[in-house]
Amino acid sequence: MADKSNQPLFNDFPPVTTEEWMAKITADLKGADFDRKLVWKTNEGFKVRPFYREEDLKGLEYLDTLPGEYPYVRGTKTDNQWLVRQDIVVQDVKTAHAKALDILKKGVDAIGFIISDEALISKENISELLRDIDPGSVELNFSTTHGNQKLLGILKELFTEKKVDLKTVKGSLNFDPLGSLTVTGKACVSVDELYNHAAGLVKDGIEMPLFQTISVNAKHFGNAGSSIVQELAFGLSLANEYMAQLTNKGVSVDDAAQSIRFNFGIGSNYFMEIAKLRAGRMLWAKIVDAYNPTGKEVTKMHTHCETSEWNKTIYDPYVNMLRTQTEAMSATIGGTNSLTVLPFDKVFRTPNDFSERIARNQQLLLKEEAYFGKIVDPSAGSYYIENLTDSIAHEAWKLFIEVENKGGYFEALKAGFIQAQIKETSAKRKNDVARRKEVLVGTNQYPNQQESVASEINESQVFSKQPEGTDIEPIQLYRGAEEFEALRLATEKAAKRPRVFMLTYGNLAMRLARSQFSGNFFGCAGYEIIDNLGFETIEAGVEAAKKAEADIVVLCSSDDEYAEAAPATFKALNGEAILVVAGAPACADDLKAQGIEHFINIRSNVLETLQKFNKMLNIQ
Repeated sequence: MADKSNQPLFNDFPPVTTEEWMAKITADLKGADFDRKLVWKTNEGFKVRPFYREEDLKGLEYLDTLPGEYPYVRGTKTDNQWLVRQDIVVQDVKTAHAKALDILKKGVDAIGFIISDEALISKENISELLRDIDPGSVELNFSTTHGNQKLLGILKELFTEKKVDLKTVKGSLNFDPLGSLTVTGKACVSVDELYNHAAGLVKDGIEMPLFQTISVNAKHFGNAGSSIVQELAFGLSLANEYMAQLTNKGVSVDDAAQSIRFNFGIGSNYFMEIAKLRAGRMLWAKIVDAYNPTGKEVTKMHTHCETSEWNKTIYDPYVNMLRTQTEAMSATIGGTNSLTVLPFDKVFRTPNDFSERIARNQQLLLKEEAYFGKIVDPSAGSYYIENLTDSIAHEAWKLFIEVENKGGYFEALKAGFIQAQIKETSAKRKNDVARRKEVLVGTNQYPNQQESVASEINESQVFSKQPEGTDIEPIQLYRGAEEFEALRLATEKAAKRPRVFMLTYGNLAMRLARSQFSGNFFGCAGYEIIDNLGFETIEAGVEAAKKAEADIVVLCSSDDEYAEAAPATFKALNGEAILVVAGAPACADDLKAQGIEHFINIRSNVLETLQKFNKMLNIQ
């Protein structure tokens, strides 16, 4: 027998043309519209088709580039290693130092020190904070409210005294005055003074070329409910504003570009987030190149990624681990330089040792067990991801140009353009969550009805607040689950937990399907659900509901049976409980004429409906 081991695998199968695929799809759709059924209309402003082929890659100019080559779509590195970062809130210097040494033994190679009290920024304290930490092997990042210039001077002084080569020091300062203005709506000094301060930091940091002194917190946009395209476009516009202002104030193009670090949020839209990072590197390289730097090396985008807070929940919080795991995969496949996986419980309490360990190990699993660090740009050549990359780049560039035509980021922010764009997308996403088009498992879908969290959380930490006394309108950071969580917390704190009784009657398949749907529906408000297999008569069902002291009775049957069953149930209840009909029967108008007001179905706005029931049940 001839050896076939080296023969092409699919030679025995004839090629299939796109036309043949479309003919088969059209036949299977049986007259349904292809675009309506199978084409996804994204929040990003473009449509995604259900399949892509090699011909769809024609015209993509960067496909013949290698990892590490301009315009860096395929990555700024020739490997896919990234730094595992964990942040430490510094309240007591000795405690923070001990924690830093501990986590460095557990797989972390980048630390972020968050110092909110400027009084802690002294040579003695910073020296203690960094004691026994090698700046040549650990990336050191600092986030402070004030005192960045003082901190940078102390770092340089300490490293020089320890004879550390400043050119090898990796890290960053989270100095992003425009980003801060965007989320707080106010600044303590004029914008021009902020730019002067930024220029001073960059000049002071020139001796440390691997240490970025300017940050672009594009993650704020995503955490305010923006689209992926908006996060990228506004992040690029913000960075371009810094480039323009820094070069105007005497900083060279090369130094300005190398001083900027992008901090992106990574959400749960898996392939889109991979494509966002690829598109971002390409667009930033083009932007910097337009400033005529001395070489292509400085056009590389330096990215740090952080798992999103927008989609994290306080109910069923362990689901947050699943969310952060896919987000970590997107960031690392997308080629980030460093990554912070936020602990699953961060949104409702101070993370504990367990949640921090899990967050670290989520990255280490990808790196050490799944070998994500071994393959550069694993998504390269994927017809789908390459097209997503191109579409995101195209739409983000259009929005970037629109901002530039308004005078740049600051002028667009002052005029309210950026806020209006994000508000529009955020409102759509809120509506999608309310209607369960965007699913948050455990919150607006599949709730754990036995779960109670009111005694475990700090509500001032859980719910977002709009800043007061602002100079310009800020964007609002919030989580998509907040309104559902507020609804359910109100139920938890109510004097009596409402009972919802499923009056299942008639057609077996329909009553079971509708009771399951209704239990899931009302469970999102934290109501007690009393399910039943079925009743022979409406009278028996109503009697059982009254015996159970139900506040709400949901009639679950078939559309045909509702015409008689619903009026009979309404009459038998005699106002002792609220009657709800599960479904949207053709006889709904007739039922409404008989006084039956409440219907729930897949088109219902779940949030608004449950808020109305809370109000009817006097739950504030």
